[in-house]
Amino acid sequence: MNTSAKSEATYATIMDAAMDMAAQDGIGKLSLGELAKRTGISKSGVFSRVGSLESLQGAVLDEYDRRFAQEVFMPALQQPAGLPRLVQQVQLWLKKVTEEGTRNSCLYTAGAFEFDDLEGPLRDRVEQGVSRWRASMRRTVLQAMDAGHLRPDTDPEQLVFEIYSLIIGVMHDVRFLRDAAAPKRMQRAFNRLISTYRSFNELE
Repeated sequence: MNTSAKSEATYATIMDAAMDMAAQDGIGKLSLGELAKRTGISKSGVFSRVGSLESLQGAVLDEYDRRFAQEVFMPALQQPAGLPRLVQQVQLWLKKVTEEGTRNSCLYTAGAFEFDDLEGPLRDRVEQGVSRWRASMRRTVLQAMDAGHLRPDTDPEQLVFEIYSLIIGVMHDVRFLRDAAAPKRMQRAFNRLISTYRSFNELE
């Protein structure tokens, strides 16, 4: 393995471990020392590749963005604009946050609670991620309204809020209560929710 490939592999190892740590303990609990211990790389070696703790936290959120886009956002775009795309977004998001393994934790949803009463650049970065995803869902809701899939009096902000609340609820029950039936309950709740917003034309 050449030097460049080895360096990339080492960085990938560090990022994988950092993603696991952030998902399990929170972004604010990341530690260069603990990361060095988990990866078997010296602390100076970790620092030389990720820089400061603040740089590491930013890199973890950037990597989460990339993986979220790859696993949720981009696949949903393969569906027709409107309600089919919204349904796919929610189903893929649900799958991501409830699959076994802490790495699938939603760092933005968890981070919102972790930093809700704090100020600073890390809170701002988490808020940007939350706002971007909510804006994406809002655009999809608007497309569904334009396509006649949802009622013209639909309040996009309200629907996005209700979907987000379902995700928070299922994460709580899956991760804290360890309720294996929670994803099915959330899917039923989402189906019921969407049925109240469907256009009468869509139901014909």
